[in-house]
Amino acid sequence: MTTLTLIGKPECHLCDVAEQIVESVIDGLPADVAERVEIEHASIADDPALFATWWEKIPVVLIDGDLHAHWRVSADRLRAALLAADPEGASS
Repeated sequence: MTTLTLIGKPECHLCDVAEQIVESVIDGLPADVAERVEIEHASIADDPALFATWWEKIPVVLIDGDLHAHWRVSADRLRAALLAADPEGASS
């Protein structure tokens, strides 16, 4: 299982764009890879620790807890990272 965490806040235009890119990438993955990606959403508005760490960088995408991107998300780079994170999907 691969966990993709999208960190943002309400009423954040770039966060909305990042979420659309994430959804589009997941939709375009091979089905067996996509079903092993769990998407979590977190808001800096709800978590002081997240706010302290990420307030200047949202939206933030973490893959399995590691920073993948902030501010802008590249669909091609995200797709490649998710395929590489999935041992069974890496060869797809």
